[in-house]
Amino acid sequence: MPFEADREVPGLIVKFGGYPLHHGGVGAIRSLGRLGVPMYAITEDRCTPAASSRYLRRAFVWPTSGGEDPGHLVEGLLRIGRRIGRPTVLVPTDEEAAVLIAEHQDALAGPFLFPRVEPGLPRRLASKQGLHGLCEEHGVPSPETAFPRSFDDIAAFAEKARFPVVAKNREAFVRRSSPAVRGTTRIATPEGLLALARGWGERPGVILQEYLPREEAEDWIVHAYVDRDSTPRALFTGVKVRSWPPHAGMTAHAYVVDNPELADLAARFVKQIGFTGVIDLDLRFDRRDGRYKLLDFNPRMGAQFRLFESDSGVDVVRALHLDLTGRRVPEGEQRAGHRYVVENIDLPALLAYRRSGYTTPHAPARASGTELAWFAGDDPLPFLTMLGRFVGPGAAHLYQLWRTNRRGATTG
Repeated sequence: MPFEADREVPGLIVKFGGYPLHHGGVGAIRSLGRLGVPMYAITEDRCTPAASSRYLRRAFVWPTSGGEDPGHLVEGLLRIGRRIGRPTVLVPTDEEAAVLIAEHQDALAGPFLFPRVEPGLPRRLASKQGLHGLCEEHGVPSPETAFPRSFDDIAAFAEKARFPVVAKNREAFVRRSSPAVRGTTRIATPEGLLALARGWGERPGVILQEYLPREEAEDWIVHAYVDRDSTPRALFTGVKVRSWPPHAGMTAHAYVVDNPELADLAARFVKQIGFTGVIDLDLRFDRRDGRYKLLDFNPRMGAQFRLFESDSGVDVVRALHLDLTGRRVPEGEQRAGHRYVVENIDLPALLAYRRSGYTTPHAPARASGTELAWFAGDDPLPFLTMLGRFVGPGAAHLYQLWRTNRRGATTG
């Protein structure tokens, strides 16, 4: 390594949603822990993969949903900060955590280190409607989108829209508490849309979006760490080969692929909106018009961030810690051709993609190296813990998603 991390400044993995099988948190614990940084994490219980990592000094068991009163969550974080006893870098891994930290910066600034950002910006970016507005404001392409406020609005949309269309929850923060749809949902017909809409209540919390045909599109990702001047200190681009659920869910298999056009688009956008911190962007390249269309802007670390590491050993979490502790972030080129595999979801994704005949032209024919989400020779327990928790409920969940996909709607 051409750098040394500050081992006197710990890191704390912060997430409030209830999803114990989160490989991104495990990746962050390993990434900083391997540099000798003391690592802590908020976990649902003591038997999560993150809690079993050899690189975790302590798990703070705190089952939350993200829907709790913000004051309660802030006080809980401050209590954890007092237990750690020294300034600690916060690493949010879900939107709820990222938004809470941004909106309560002054209260959290004593015991914690984090990038200062305009307080309302992460919430706006995490909102599908807020992101669409920012894209329109700054000339960033995004899919055509409607924001219905009533069933009548949906019925009017159904009369003129070109199907299939995509439905998503309007706000990221209702996806676990009261989601209108279970995730990104492809709807094939007007009748199917109206049938779903009858269960969405008087004020449907959804957006309806243009469907970009998978035969005419490619899924790309950008991960970056952006400093206080909104300048990327580490920026990476890659292409998704498979996701689960197919074409709509989390990354199951991806490659690092150099894409200067995409890197420039992302760098310009974060500069225009004044963002600071770690970002995870999902874009779809539409071959019909030759444009990259921004689907999601996650104002926090992405679960697949360990796909990306520069030849100087920097990933976005390491860049965050280095910058916040006053150390230089070394420059370096990304490892083109490297791939990332999420073991527990890539097999069903592979089977689904083979049936569909979908291909990714920009994916390398052969990987230059592989990063596994769960298994690591120097830290095997998270993989074994994942298997123990995944086999029963995970198999049932995958089967239900497979049945949903067979019916023509892909839900994540």
